[in-house]
Amino acid sequence: MRLLRGSAQAGLSASPRFLFGAHSSACTSETGKFWFFLIAFLFLSGSLSGCNTQALYRDDIYNPPVYWGRHVVREGETLYGIAWIYGRDYRELGNANGLSPPWTIRAGQVLRLDRRGTATSGSGGRATAKASRPSANTSARASGARSPVPTPASTRKPAVTRQSDNSAPLASRTQTVASIPWRWPHSGTVIAGYSSSGKVNKGVDIAGKAGDAVRAAADGSVVYAGNGLLGYGNLIIVNHNEQYLSAYAHNRKILVSEGEGVKAGQVIAELGGSGSDRPMLHFEIRKNGNPVDPTHYLPPR
Repeated sequence: MRLLRGSAQAGLSASPRFLFGAHSSACTSETGKFWFFLIAFLFLSGSLSGCNTQALYRDDIYNPPVYWGRHVVREGETLYGIAWIYGRDYRELGNANGLSPPWTIRAGQVLRLDRRGTATSGSGGRATAKASRPSANTSARASGARSPVPTPASTRKPAVTRQSDNSAPLASRTQTVASIPWRWPHSGTVIAGYSSSGKVNKGVDIAGKAGDAVRAAADGSVVYAGNGLLGYGNLIIVNHNEQYLSAYAHNRKILVSEGEGVKAGQVIAELGGSGSDRPMLHFEIRKNGNPVDPTHYLPPR
């Protein structure tokens, strides 16, 4: 009896320690599980967050590829097209990056967008250029553009040296400005005019029917023909002289190629709605890379 009583007392005295010890072990186990799930949650959250961040820089979302004042050339781009996006003169941009006519660029090459110094450029390991007809004014297309930083355009109206007879049909009228005889690229109604503030429009929008003829506004050389510039659809850019370029956007079909010479009034495209919600022609004139009001150059309607 004494032995049993002693054993029972020993058991009772030990039981609290045993119970607390068991509770402590259970707490430790629960705490371990808590920290395990917490760490796992944070890890998964970080992984998902990293995935979301990476997705923002996919090529189809982040366009054009601009990093700290630099543009990474992609397949199909030309110096003319890149300069057009950023409102820069192609010669100034080319000279700032150590380029010279015919302004050949390569996929993966890095172009500085500021107006100082020379960029460091490297090859992206792809083919370097697409052949085009020989032309001193034609940029080779890179084997391999849309946030743009537009440059404010000049608001001064250019001097008009000669104006044609207004009784002639609009499609055949010309007006000479800056030694260039300009004509309307399409005779349709202007549905949106040029605006450098508010709802910005860098040119004029002209209504028309799909398939209508789009004509060159002046003599020149085609320096871009493609659909690589976001928001322009099928686009043609024509170089007229050392200062002036013109652009014809949203075409259904392009009928000229880069390096090809064109004459004023020549059909260069079929009007369409590519990159737009309706058939129309978006027409721009750029002076030294800056958008200007086309109605200051085209004959009065």
